[in-house]
Amino acid sequence: MAGEEENYYGKHGTPQKYDPTFKGPIYDRGCTDIICCILLLLFIVGYVIIGIVAWTQGDPRKVIYPTDSRGQFCGQKGTPNENKPFLFYFNIMKCASPLVLLEFQCPTTQICVSNCPDRYLTYLQASTTDLSATKELKYYQQFCVPEFTNLRKSAPEVLKDGDCPAMLTPSKPLARRCLPAINTKKGIIMVGNETTFDDGRGKKRNVTDLVEGAKKANVVLEARQVAMKIFEDYTASWYWIIIGLVIAMVVSLIFIVLLRFLAGIMVWVMIVLVILVLGYGIFHCYMEYAHLKGQAGSDVSLMELGFQTDLRVYLHLKQTWLAFMIILCIVEVIIILLLIFLRKRILIAIALIKEASRAIGHIMTSLLFPLCTFFLVCLCIAYWASTAVFLSTSNEAVYKVFNETECRYAGMVCNPETFNISNITKQCPGSRCLFAFYGGETAYHKYLIIFQIYNVFMFFWLANFVIALGQVTLAGAFASYYWAFKKPDDMPAFPLFSSFGRALRYHTGSLAFGSLILAIVQIIRVILEYLDHRLKAAENKFAKFLLTCLKCCFWCLEKFIKFLNRNAYIMIAIYGTNFCTSARNAFFLLMRNIVRVAVLDKVTDFLLFLGKLLIVGSVGILAFFFFTQRIKLIQDTAPPLNYYWVPILTVIVGSYLIAHGFFSVYAMCVDTLFLCFLEDLERNDGSTEKPYFMSSNLRKLLKKTNKQQTDA
Repeated sequence: MAGEEENYYGKHGTPQKYDPTFKGPIYDRGCTDIICCILLLLFIVGYVIIGIVAWTQGDPRKVIYPTDSRGQFCGQKGTPNENKPFLFYFNIMKCASPLVLLEFQCPTTQICVSNCPDRYLTYLQASTTDLSATKELKYYQQFCVPEFTNLRKSAPEVLKDGDCPAMLTPSKPLARRCLPAINTKKGIIMVGNETTFDDGRGKKRNVTDLVEGAKKANVVLEARQVAMKIFEDYTASWYWIIIGLVIAMVVSLIFIVLLRFLAGIMVWVMIVLVILVLGYGIFHCYMEYAHLKGQAGSDVSLMELGFQTDLRVYLHLKQTWLAFMIILCIVEVIIILLLIFLRKRILIAIALIKEASRAIGHIMTSLLFPLCTFFLVCLCIAYWASTAVFLSTSNEAVYKVFNETECRYAGMVCNPETFNISNITKQCPGSRCLFAFYGGETAYHKYLIIFQIYNVFMFFWLANFVIALGQVTLAGAFASYYWAFKKPDDMPAFPLFSSFGRALRYHTGSLAFGSLILAIVQIIRVILEYLDHRLKAAENKFAKFLLTCLKCCFWCLEKFIKFLNRNAYIMIAIYGTNFCTSARNAFFLLMRNIVRVAVLDKVTDFLLFLGKLLIVGSVGILAFFFFTQRIKLIQDTAPPLNYYWVPILTVIVGSYLIAHGFFSVYAMCVDTLFLCFLEDLERNDGSTEKPYFMSSNLRKLLKKTNKQQTDA
């Protein structure tokens, strides 16, 4: 047996030996992983330089405002187009051209207008000598190029020179672009109550031609339309979303405070409530399923329906509620089985949570610390997002030759200032030099994709660094509580601030090292997701299989690194060793106590997860009943929405993040105390010389005693 034990400990390091001078986090420590600290600072300097270059070169107006054929923004203040917010296509039917997919631009003149046309009208009709047509011509002129002022110019010349469109059709603005006002009447597609129209050149056309052109012009606009509806929902419901998040925050805070004083009762109440909430979810799904039985159209399968932008359609299908019910039943059964088989371990886990509650009670500022981490992560997100937008809009306006007939210069880059005096207009009569897209051929533009990858990589690195800083700070504070023999008398005056100072002063390099490893894995995962997106249309099954395997492997690797980093940071906070040494010691300590890690620590995590699930489920159900106007007392208060799932999902996700923020303190406290608890068992034996530092409750559950207490 002794040989086996020696061999086991040889594999996973030697247990910690008793050290009479060890009293918790070591204060006499030095700087660790200095090279990584310098590397992080250099990369931050590079990140700032890229941000400055992006901000000087970029122009977010390219995203906000549509651009006309001359590269001018529609609706921008301080420009001639200030009062012209909408983009108008001279001939929307040309948007059905394949060039739209190749160049992402319709091969027709586009101008900025103050209003979209509201009637059918041709230039020939508007330019007649009839007195009544003078008003029509004045109306028509607003849809001509700005420099067109000669109303006496003959209609054929005007159309030949491209001064005005040949026709106008009733249109509505969509994403700031004038598109045909398409509607259906008794299954017939109509535009402005008409099924045919005069194209201005003496031909009668069907409205389906307009529809086809509008579809191609609408390549990106369909998604934008959904986005606009979602934005409208946020505008109408933001006030109630904030109230929902405040409720989640108050409930989380009350739960944490109650957990501080009633940990055991609260855990069991939480378990029962989670089972009841899931049970109600199953009951509600069944009632909806039973209600839809026999209703017309409810038997359509999800596969037959396909993807719909209006998600409310799915709620009218029996299969949707059946799927929800099955998922909730599976979750309910899994939770009940886990509770049955882990009931003994749950008692120890509750004791650990009680100990964590006491630690947090003595360091109440730890509950507010996640707000600091959240603020810093928000800064990282804001810098990344703004830099990404400025980088993506730092291209130059590219103009290309567009021509209706065969022309060898079609699609070539041109200069609008010199185009009219070039040979192209002679060889290709009727060709035009129009704005195509934003791009560029300079070295800066060629390396934009590299800058974007660097931007994403630095976001991951800095965000992981901020999270690591928070974890080390909390770990140092809670470790000082555990290793205080007389709690709280032996604790330092300001454990949280002391730990924060030590982390920044001595261990910036180690935090940078750990977060760098994680950032590298995360950027590889992003690249794999990008490749997977590009290969979706490919038929190479082996490549898809290989990519799926790689994605799975790197997902597992990321989870393992996060677990290892978390425990390494606890060791850094306690001993002040470098990242590699801390990671190795933490890993070996956990491996020497693998049974306790696999059961006790994970049971505690599971109980804390149930707490988050309870808060999110409760607030989510409340949001569902409110936004679907099912609470009769405040039925009229709920705002009208396009998609009621938008505020509901926002409240659910926000509630989870808020609950996670509060419970992350508990989780870090439990993990720190657990590692200290394992070290305590290895360092000490309960004798007078080597007493246990753990609380009396933990000693009682583990049947451990300090001899000095026994003698007393």
